[in-house]
Amino acid sequence: MVYKKQLNDMQKLVLYFVIYSFLGWILETIFALFVLGKFVKRGFLYGPVCPIYGFGAVLIILTLKKFKGKKTKEFFISMIVFSVFEYVVSWLFEMIFHLRWWDYSNDIGNINGRISIAYSVAWGVIGLVFNEKIHPFIESKLDKAKNKMSYEVQKIIVLILPIAILTDFILSSVKYLTRL
Repeated sequence: MVYKKQLNDMQKLVLYFVIYSFLGWILETIFALFVLGKFVKRGFLYGPVCPIYGFGAVLIILTLKKFKGKKTKEFFISMIVFSVFEYVVSWLFEMIFHLRWWDYSNDIGNINGRISIAYSVAWGVIGLVFNEKIHPFIESKLDKAKNKMSYEVQKIIVLILPIAILTDFILSSVKYLTRL
């Protein structure tokens, strides 16, 4: 059965946020496994999500929508958007929680250890690949999955998953704030 009524754009963005937060956690976990040679819990939250990736993905979805196929623009816009976002998040975490989740101080061309040229270029490439390949693939799979669910079930999912992440964020924040 294919359901006709679909989620609106904001509800889709909420789902993308959750999906990419989870995929970001997987990416971080695999990266740490290769770099450190062991499993390390990555991210700020208790659960298997890294919201910075979810927010970054939504930012790129919104920012690059009209630049699809213009690869040079996609690359540079991704580089700038992700770098500014990474800098702001790093600064906020340090101001609020007195923690630095990453430090690029030893990298060439870093700014206050929060961002670096190498990671900015990597973000540009990731944004380009994300916009051209990853997001269209995820979007098509999500559309197929949504067509098999009633609108009511979709709305429940869109409501429950962000509430779970928000609850996790609050509990994690309390944990880190009580350390101060």
